Amino acid sequence: MEFTTADHARIAAAIHAAEKRTSGEIVCVLAQQSSDYGHVPALWSALFALATPWPLLALTALSAQRIFLVQIAVFVVLGLVLTLTRLRMRLVPRAVKRARAHRAALEQFVTRGLTRTPARNGILIYVSLAEHYVRILADDGIAGHAGQHEWQNAVDALVAHIAQNRVADGFIAAIDLCADVLARHYPPTPGANALPDRIYLV
Repeated sequence: MEFTTADHARIAAAIHAAEKRTSGEIVCVLAQQSSDYGHVPALWSALFALATPWPLLALTALSAQRIFLVQIAVFVVLGLVLTLTRLRMRLVPRAVKRARAHRAALEQFVTRGLTRTPARNGILIYVSLAEHYVRILADDGIAGHAGQHEWQNAVDALVAHIAQNRVADGFIAAIDLCADVLARHYPPTPGANALPDRIYLV
């Protein structure tokens, strides 16, 4: 997926326009993936390598030394093959991918300064493409007024656009819908825009 300079500019403009309607803050983050899952190739390779000797012992007359060499070869070859991102991601359980993506979203929430807004009314729109994960995180102030269900229209719009490979358009639609929620509870005030109007690619 290519994200162009024009896409950056369009999203920045959408955030700027949205924040004119509210004193809330909107930050967008797009991640290719939330974790490298570096342990996955080693784990699966080790499991297959450990299972390798049993059929060889039962079905062949190979010596213990040759079986050991086959076991090493299985571990090395499988480890190299599974380092390919697509294969690696297929072997990670869905629950693990969601947990890693959620943790990454929380880290971005803190890193991008959303916990430091005076009214605690910032939101993070987070997308992780490899995990097929979309989440809107709201700080304590706005979360006290708007439940997670109020952000669902924005999530649905973003997911629908991503499915059509229109990621930038999805962010713009979500930003506009999130601004509707923020504006209901936090009308605009002078000098409220404290965070950069941009999307972060990680």
